[in-house]
Amino acid sequence: MADKRDYYDALGVVRDANADQLKAAYRKLAKQLHPDVNKAPAAEAQFKEINEAYSVLSDGNKRAAYDRFGHAGVANMGGGDGNGGSPFEDLFEQFFGGTTRRNASGRVVRRGADLRYDMSISFEDAVHGVVREIEIARAETCGRCSGNGAEPGTTPVKCAACKGTGEVRQVRQTFLGSMVNVAACGDCRGTGQRIASPCQDCRGAGQVEGRRKLSVNVPAGVDNETQIRLSGEGGPGENGGSTGNLYVVLSVAEHRYFRRHEDDIVLELEINLAQAALGEEITVPTIDGDRPLTVPAGTQPGAAVRMRGLGAPRIKRGGRGDQIVIFKVDIPASLNSEQRKLLKQLGATFKNGARPHEPGREPGFFESIRETLGL
Repeated sequence: MADKRDYYDALGVVRDANADQLKAAYRKLAKQLHPDVNKAPAAEAQFKEINEAYSVLSDGNKRAAYDRFGHAGVANMGGGDGNGGSPFEDLFEQFFGGTTRRNASGRVVRRGADLRYDMSISFEDAVHGVVREIEIARAETCGRCSGNGAEPGTTPVKCAACKGTGEVRQVRQTFLGSMVNVAACGDCRGTGQRIASPCQDCRGAGQVEGRRKLSVNVPAGVDNETQIRLSGEGGPGENGGSTGNLYVVLSVAEHRYFRRHEDDIVLELEINLAQAALGEEITVPTIDGDRPLTVPAGTQPGAAVRMRGLGAPRIKRGGRGDQIVIFKVDIPASLNSEQRKLLKQLGATFKNGARPHEPGREPGFFESIRETLGL
C-alpha cells in the first residue's frame, strides 16, 4: 500500500479540510475525469482514485482511521480498495444523466407523468370530509399492441441512430469544464425503436386517450390548496416504467358566515347594545349546528370567546380546533321615539363621554347601564 497516493493529495485539499471543502474538490475533479467526458488513457484510473479518496475522507470513522494509520487503517473497513460502484451515484447522475434506467433490452424506461385534477368542495365538506366521484381524461396503454406501438404480428426494430437507447449524448465545453448533454433521440423520439407497421389503434404511440372514474376520499379538516395523492392513477410508464400519480388539488368555497384560521373557525356575531351590556344566553351557528353561548355582561366590541372543539379536525395531530366568536356590537342607526326617550334618560346619568381615553382605564359605560336599570 506504500505506493498509493495520499488521499488528501488526490483531492487537492489540506488535511483539515471540512466536509464542504471535500465535496467541492471532489465534484470539480469528477466533472473533469469522468470516463464519459475525459477519454485520456489515465483519466479512468484517476477517476477511480478520487472516488476512493472521497469515499474514505467523507466518512468520519474511516477518515479518523486513515489519519492515524494511513491506507492500512482503512483496508478492512470497506474503503481504500478502489473497486465496486461509487457511493455517490446521485452526484454522477446530476453530471452525466445517470438517472435513466434501462430494461433488459437496453430501452429507456420512463415513469409515467403525474397528473393534476382541480376539485371544488364546500366549506362544510372540507371540515367534515366527503367522498367524491371524479372522471379524468388520461393516456392509457394501448390494448391492441400492449403499448409497444406495433401492429400485432409485427415487431419493432432497434433504432440505428441511438442503438436502441432512446438517447443521444453530446459533450459540450462550459466554464465548469466538459459537460455531457443527454437528449431524446430525434429519429425514434426517445423510444429506442422504429416501427415499420404502426398499431392501428394508437398509430405507433403505444398509448390511447381514455377516461377513468375514480373515488376520492377527502379527509375531514382539509383546507384550500390541500393536495390528495392517488398513487398509480397518473399517466402510464414507457417500456415497463411505473405509472405516475394523480394529484387532486382542493379549492374550498367561501362560507356565508364562517372563516378558517388554521384549525379554528372564526364567526363574527352581531349583538345589540343591551346584550353586550347585560349579557345573555343566546344560540349561535356552528359547523356542527346551533349551540348555546353565553354573552358575558360588559362585552366590548371586538371581544372574542372560544367554543372549544367546534373547529376543524386536525389532520396530523388529532382532535379539533375551536370556534372563535368575535362580537360586533350593533349601534342602531335610527330609533323610534320610545327608544330615543329611554336613551336620553340613560345618557343623562353618564359622565361627559367626549374625553380622551386613558389606556387601561375602563370608561364605566356598562356599569352605568346596570346601575340605571337597577341591576
